[in-house]
Amino acid sequence: MNSNELIESFGEFARSKNIDRPTMMSILDEVFRTMIRKKFEEDSNFDVIINPDNGDLEIWRNREIVDDDSEDIWDFDKIPLAEAQKIEPDFEVGETLPVSIKLEDFGRRAVLMARQTLIQRVKDLERDNLYQKYKDQVGEIVTGEVYQVWSREALIMDKDDNELVMPKGEQIPKDRFRKGDTVRAVVHRVEVINGTPKIILSRAAPAFLERLFELEVPEIYDGLITIKNVVREPGERAKVAVESYDERIDPVGACVGMKGSRIHPVVRELENENIDIINYTDNLELYIARALSPAKVGSMKINPENGRVSVFMKPDQVSLAIGRGGANIKLASRLVGMEIDVFREAIDYEEDISLEEFSDEIEPWIIAELKKIGLDTGRAVLAVKKDDIVRRTELEEETVDDLYRVIRQEFADDDDLDDRQAEAGKKPAPVAETVETTAEAGAPTPVSEEAGTGSAAEPAQ
Repeated sequence: MNSNELIESFGEFARSKNIDRPTMMSILDEVFRTMIRKKFEEDSNFDVIINPDNGDLEIWRNREIVDDDSEDIWDFDKIPLAEAQKIEPDFEVGETLPVSIKLEDFGRRAVLMARQTLIQRVKDLERDNLYQKYKDQVGEIVTGEVYQVWSREALIMDKDDNELVMPKGEQIPKDRFRKGDTVRAVVHRVEVINGTPKIILSRAAPAFLERLFELEVPEIYDGLITIKNVVREPGERAKVAVESYDERIDPVGACVGMKGSRIHPVVRELENENIDIINYTDNLELYIARALSPAKVGSMKINPENGRVSVFMKPDQVSLAIGRGGANIKLASRLVGMEIDVFREAIDYEEDISLEEFSDEIEPWIIAELKKIGLDTGRAVLAVKKDDIVRRTELEEETVDDLYRVIRQEFADDDDLDDRQAEAGKKPAPVAETVETTAEAGAPTPVSEEAGTGSAAEPAQ
């Protein structure tokens, strides 16, 4: 391989990797000087002239002519007069003798090694550039094209054909990717494995929801509204606490937009994830009440020492506070940074009957379904509408009707059940058993403020 072929092939390869000309020249110069040092031990008296556009390469060895009896004749940059005059008789002591060195003079093995070194240097540079590029973009949204989908991850190609990876755990459960699809995700983290950077994308991270709101809500992008906290159950539900720095701007209304015009694109991107927008406040009690929306809180006791909150509410609000599969109370706990224990305000609790006592007439799996939504006594079940039970459990309407019939039959001797339930609901009642707990510690300092929340979800297609 001659110098033209070597430099032209390297130049083409470097350009395909988007390596700029100065960097390419620097790599070529360094590789050839390494070859020179291996052969001549020193390269300080060599000039390397490269033109990658047409493949030209010139290597000149410059040596000072000294007298034949001089002590310096063995120096790497000196040459005796007699030897110099063999090249050109007119040379004199003190002049500089430039000698052209051909690439072939280094030997075939050295040339092939130089070629491999050039390619490896470009690959190393490419990896370093990829790492530096995405290290600074962690937490930012990128757009790519799905190249390959496997069971555990999806391979995404960015606009520069860099390979990005989205593990299954960082995808929204409802995501169904096909090759060629355009996908948006946030850069979750950058790892280096065996010297190779691995870019991890995520659509399940809270940062993805936060960046989407920045794109859709100009007030957030401009800093007039700030997102204080985001918690998610990807694809199911999310809670976003927002605060306005301008008292003229309603942060919840600004995020939702006119008729949901701003929040609907976010919901669609997140595969119809239900999003609760909450007005942030330093008043911890009010903040907790907003976090538990859409449930209405009766009262609460806050224990800042152990980071727990006891919340009391009417029986028909308990299932709303807990949510399907406990999602609502888990998100609320993570949002406020405290463990929330939900208690039911009992209605004639001393005359109530645990669902366990109906086990001879009600199947255990039905009782388990009711307990999932916080209903564990007969009167608690009767206090909730049939449609609400059907919507929040796996029970059919006929099953709920039979359930009501069995429970009402047990209370048949109480002729004024409805009147006493209604009247009891108007006054505080004894605290019932704990329904559900979830956790994460930490709490802000209380101050007074008016309430406000908002939520939106895109209807399923």
